Amino acid sequence: MNKNYKIFLLVVGVIFAAFMIWYFSSIVIYVLISAVLSMIGHPLVRFFDKIKIWKFHIPHGLSAFLGLFVILVTAIGFILIFVPLISTQAKTISEIDVNDLLIHFQKPLDSLQEFLIDYNVINANQTIESTLSTQIESMVSIATFSNIFKHVISTTGSFFMGTFSILFITFFFLQDENMFQSFIILLLPEKYEATIRNVLNKTKKLLTRYFIGLMLELLTVMTLLTIGLSIIGVKNALIIGFLGGLMNIVPYLGPIIGCAAGVIFGVSSELSLGLYDQIGLLTLGIVCVFLVANLIDNVVLQPLIYSSSVKARPIEIFLVIIMAGSIAGIPGMILAIPGYTVLRIVAKDFLSQYRLVKKITEKI
Repeated sequence: MNKNYKIFLLVVGVIFAAFMIWYFSSIVIYVLISAVLSMIGHPLVRFFDKIKIWKFHIPHGLSAFLGLFVILVTAIGFILIFVPLISTQAKTISEIDVNDLLIHFQKPLDSLQEFLIDYNVINANQTIESTLSTQIESMVSIATFSNIFKHVISTTGSFFMGTFSILFITFFFLQDENMFQSFIILLLPEKYEATIRNVLNKTKKLLTRYFIGLMLELLTVMTLLTIGLSIIGVKNALIIGFLGGLMNIVPYLGPIIGCAAGVIFGVSSELSLGLYDQIGLLTLGIVCVFLVANLIDNVVLQPLIYSSSVKARPIEIFLVIIMAGSIAGIPGMILAIPGYTVLRIVAKDFLSQYRLVKKITEKI
């Protein structure tokens, strides 16, 4: 009876914890984002701690503030650089002459329409021109971008509140490197404290290496794409490089999405100038640049980041990402590697008697 009572309390406790996480999900997200930022920022804090001015060292609290300041300035710098570029790109897309575009591609559209009618894909009374015209006008309409802007403005209040919360929490995580770890330990049974502390230390070490490596990967891919696109004469190479590099945060699927967005953005500049004959060659050039950049990423960068930093085999990483994507889509793919890293470390300390666990955790 006593055992059943303990099991009952355990189940109730797990359900209550799950409910609290769901109910305060926004706060949990703020804390997790702050934890990731603090992992990236801790090397900066240690660097500032080592700085010596005459006989005085920088106070640790000031080092934490400076580390947070560097992260914040970097984020603001990206915003100041790329928001105007995105606005310019939106204006460029809105300047596309839809009617002239459809007239120029009239013959290929007629051939495509006949093909689709022959294979019963569309009805004989439907025209591709009218469908494309409606869709393109909707895409290039400045009203579309206005609606997006209005939506951003409507969420500004919650955005600033969330940003302030994240920065506030991150500062204290930077100031006390073990604060997050100590909080987790307080929630778990005291008899497991030594094991849990060991798990958290390993987790922090591996995830810090992973997130720093991921930031370096994104910056490297952005640089490669921007240089490559500039060489072939793409006018908006910087914004395409930024978006293409940023999409690399989504394993496997991200580069495809980034390439598609790059082609759309690159081609839209030519369409706005009426240079329809250059679309094919430009599209091929953009795709080739993305292929080369992602080849370098897959052969050089990802093995160093995914395999070395989290100490897992490439086949493990691939299978975990695919499974996480099938369960939770793109968010699952983004969180797959950090989540798998944590699970492996926990399994090594608590389930090491199983041969499968020994095999997948032997490099940790």
